[in-house]
Amino acid sequence: MQIFAHFFNYTENKVVCQPSSGKPLANHFFLSIIYKIMARVIGIGGIFFKCKDPEKLKAWYSSHFGFQPDQYGYLFKFSKSDHPENQGYLQWSPFAADTTYFAPSEKEYMINYRVDDLEALVSQMQTSGVKFEDEIESFPYGKFIHLLDPEGNKIELWEPVDAGFDE
Repeated sequence: MQIFAHFFNYTENKVVCQPSSGKPLANHFFLSIIYKIMARVIGIGGIFFKCKDPEKLKAWYSSHFGFQPDQYGYLFKFSKSDHPENQGYLQWSPFAADTTYFAPSEKEYMINYRVDDLEALVSQMQTSGVKFEDEIESFPYGKFIHLLDPEGNKIELWEPVDAGFDE
């Protein structure tokens, strides 16, 4: 019976299995198990950016691209690749140039990432030393939390409840 030490190499997205013989090997079986266990980003949930006049910009996008904006911007609807019968959403939102919503980042934008299990992902990231700007908040359309990446870009993580948009 061989004893294996397994670890996931995040930068190369592969599992390396180290058998007791000392010879590493990649194993897709273990990779599939870890992908099912490991919480992760599953897509883009929103694009948020600063502009001089959000209402004027929404009108321009409406006129030229057919967007039908609401008070938040425009909500793109898509079919999920793993369950085409289910809808997903991506929010496009212009913010006023003086918004503090992206703080403490000084960048002009923020990206929202869809995640499959927010609490597990936050725990994984905290274990590796990542600090968060706030606590997980829950709404009818999902759970959210914010952090800064190493270059100061604000990131919003979202575990969606897509059915909340259809209600």
